[in-house]
Amino acid sequence: MPMLTNYSDNPPTREEVDALEGAVLLEFGTDWCGHCKAAQPHIVKAFTDHPELHHIKVEDGPGRKLGRSFRIKLWPTLIFLRDGKEIERLVRPTDSKPILQAMAAIHA
Repeated sequence: MPMLTNYSDNPPTREEVDALEGAVLLEFGTDWCGHCKAAQPHIVKAFTDHPELHHIKVEDGPGRKLGRSFRIKLWPTLIFLRDGKEIERLVRPTDSKPILQAMAAIHA
């Protein structure tokens, strides 16, 4: 599954996320967020080494249930899941190296 470019305002439910199988990157943010835009080149670079990774890009904001269930405070927040369980979390990444390390951790 390719990397997504836009945040979706129609996210899965927490139950659907918890039931996901395999390695998944769950990314919270907004299309207008400066920090989110700044992180995108690093995320894109990491995806070149892991193009098979399932990517879910969720638009977050006040009252958004999925973001609240993961206690999202800052954007972007990247949550790395394996079989629906959180393995790693990165907040406002500024380099591709920690993203690549987290991607490797969910493939282990």
